[in-house]
Amino acid sequence: MSDIFTAENILFMLKGAGYSLLLALGAIAIGCVIGVLIAAAKLSQSKNIGSTILRWIANIYVELFRGTPMLLQILFFYLGVPVLYQRITGMRLSVNPYAVGILALSFNSGAYQAELIRSGIQGVDKGQWEACATLGIGYGTMMKEIILPQAFKRIVPPLVSEFITLIKDSSLISNIGALELLYSAQVLGKKYYDYLDPLILAGIMYLFMTVITSYLSKRVERRFAVND
Repeated sequence: MSDIFTAENILFMLKGAGYSLLLALGAIAIGCVIGVLIAAAKLSQSKNIGSTILRWIANIYVELFRGTPMLLQILFFYLGVPVLYQRITGMRLSVNPYAVGILALSFNSGAYQAELIRSGIQGVDKGQWEACATLGIGYGTMMKEIILPQAFKRIVPPLVSEFITLIKDSSLISNIGALELLYSAQVLGKKYYDYLDPLILAGIMYLFMTVITSYLSKRVERRFAVND
């Protein structure tokens, strides 16, 4: 048996897997909040200048984060933002790789979730909107209490797919020195001069997390189907 597969090394990789999972959970939650706000801005029918500007900002945000590589975004927040800060203020900025990682993952996920939420909202029966208008229910209350709950039921499968993507994409922050699953595999590879075994173990752990997530999502989907 390889020297890599010791209890200490496996626990070290499990710690990295835990960080990967926490990063994905944080990013999906923050991204969901961003997604709701961006989707609301894109769907706004108001003609006033403020709403028009918000729609432009929302569209640019979605295109920017969906149209550029995740790794580029991570490196921009980690390397580019401190340079911009120093040029503007003349002071150095020290950034935490975990903070950068969750920020980049959240902003990227928010762009994708915005489109998922927008399509989910637009998929709600028009009769629901008309009933709310007839009853005089305000836009904010209507979205919070009636439209969004129905929309989220429709987008559970793609949201789960986004979460699985985030679990895998969390490996990209290994490029800025943050400990997560892939980084822990690289550390063990350097220590033992053997990258094969740690990478295989990391692959098994990623697969385990994504398979379990898919299984749990199917149970949630079935529960929503029963409630409907």
